[in-house]
Amino acid sequence: MLVAKFSYTHDCILGNRCKKFNVILQTIYLGHEIKNKRIYVSGFHHLSGKKEDIKKFVNSLKKEKTITKIELNNNALFTTDWTKDKPSEFFNPNMFMIKPVLIDEKGYEHWELASFDRKLINKFLEDIQTHVLGFELYSIRQEKLDDIYFPKVMPALTNLQKKAIELAIREGYYNVPKDTSLRKLAKRFGCALATYQKHLQIAERKIIPDAISHTN
Repeated sequence: MLVAKFSYTHDCILGNRCKKFNVILQTIYLGHEIKNKRIYVSGFHHLSGKKEDIKKFVNSLKKEKTITKIELNNNALFTTDWTKDKPSEFFNPNMFMIKPVLIDEKGYEHWELASFDRKLINKFLEDIQTHVLGFELYSIRQEKLDDIYFPKVMPALTNLQKKAIELAIREGYYNVPKDTSLRKLAKRFGCALATYQKHLQIAERKIIPDAISHTN
């Protein structure tokens, strides 16, 4: 299986707001339809960030004129929006996503895409580069896949594990240098250091390898 790992940014109602409100999305594109020269794209998104920032993100998105459908349940967001120019329109059904697209707090989208056909991936990469900025190809190589990230964006996380890793991200624990410590995070979390550390370690084992694999 040929696997391509790459990132880019573009003028996107989601990426722009991730950057503005310091929110991170894990996104699964559910499909697109072309009607009246408009491209309608549906997607599922998991939002990570401060509660107040997520609220601002969603409220701002609801005001976007290109949004035709939007539904929020906790941090799970479903949307349909239209545009006349969207990179995902070039997606071929003979390709598939290994993992959800990660849209980071700088507005960059990180993709992992696979296909049996190198020509399809090459064409997709060529097509989107004419519609995006800051394109970077991390790798394109043969890999033996034994799993894909399906169907859940955040698999098998308990509520405490999810909150623990979101707090760590929000407070800059993964920044270099770190903006906080485990002891401070545990205090913010309202539990003993050992308890918080256990929640975080389990969450990291499940989530972090997938979230940052585009850097490999």
